[in-house]
Amino acid sequence: MPLPAGAVPRAVVVLSFSVLLSARGAAQRRSARSNLSASCWSSLHPVNMFNSYNLKFHHRKALTSPYPGSHIERCQVPEDKVGWLTKWEDYNPVEYTAKSVLARPNWADPQINDEGFSPKFNERDGEVERKSLNGLYVVENGRPRNPAGRTGLTGRGLLGRWGPNHAADPIVTRWKRDGSGNKVAHPVSGKNILQFVAIKRRDCGEWAIPGGMVDPGEKITATLKREFEEEALNSLQKSPEEKAKLEKQLQKLFSQEHFVVYKGYVDDPRNTDNAWMEAEAVNYHDETGETMDNVPLEAGDDAGAVKWVDISEKLKLYASHSYFIKLVTEKWGAHWSEDPGSECSK
Repeated sequence: MPLPAGAVPRAVVVLSFSVLLSARGAAQRRSARSNLSASCWSSLHPVNMFNSYNLKFHHRKALTSPYPGSHIERCQVPEDKVGWLTKWEDYNPVEYTAKSVLARPNWADPQINDEGFSPKFNERDGEVERKSLNGLYVVENGRPRNPAGRTGLTGRGLLGRWGPNHAADPIVTRWKRDGSGNKVAHPVSGKNILQFVAIKRRDCGEWAIPGGMVDPGEKITATLKREFEEEALNSLQKSPEEKAKLEKQLQKLFSQEHFVVYKGYVDDPRNTDNAWMEAEAVNYHDETGETMDNVPLEAGDDAGAVKWVDISEKLKLYASHSYFIKLVTEKWGAHWSEDPGSECSK
């Protein structure tokens, strides 16, 4: 059921509580350097963004202008007025929904006031998942309200769904190895270097984790595998025989034990006050490299390029992807930073 406009959604309560705990957590981490990788993973592994990011961080890219793919400038939102609990009577956000969304492709909702459209927010609506990974969100004047705060823009922008838009991001990794097959350690940190499959997005030119939107009724596990095959292996252009060969090669990797790196709200430049991205990022690790060494990468679908990338803090990736990648290195005890004092910093 939608929350009344004056109510405090559970996600906001979680956020407020986590901010209070963050200082104490940081002090505890500083005193536990002797077991850095383990302590980092224990303290940083998130249930969702609201207990792993502070407000300033997770609303950085969702406040940028111009809005992607347009010349639309957001209403400027001061840092101290991002949160909905702060009264701002003069708040006057810009209304914008892209023409590509208004054209009503099969992945987009109608406009809120369109006849016959009665979305069921905060629950599964037929085949469309309108529940948030961060708990209940407020619905005000018939529109869902971004649980992370104001963005300076109303409407849906480039996003198809009112409220949460769910995506899946498969993080495929392997160890960097030398010509003899030995793992390569970073000369400064002494930790082994992880590599992941990165794609260059066609829409903005930024490097990113492969991934895409969860189709209505689709299981997240199916989305993760499908998106990796489409963007990193160009499966959409393969013959039935080639697809079958790829499926056989990837079966072991995607059926083995894996772990969920992150589930929740994502700081994305497409977010608005009424529509936002949420993602589930999952790591599939090829420990020996035997699987992925025999699978040729080929960019496809929304990807303009694809390659194996060495992981380090110097990476500049799309949206919140650098944060997801950092969590993967902490899980495997791999290299991230040349400064050991920054390993647990957020």
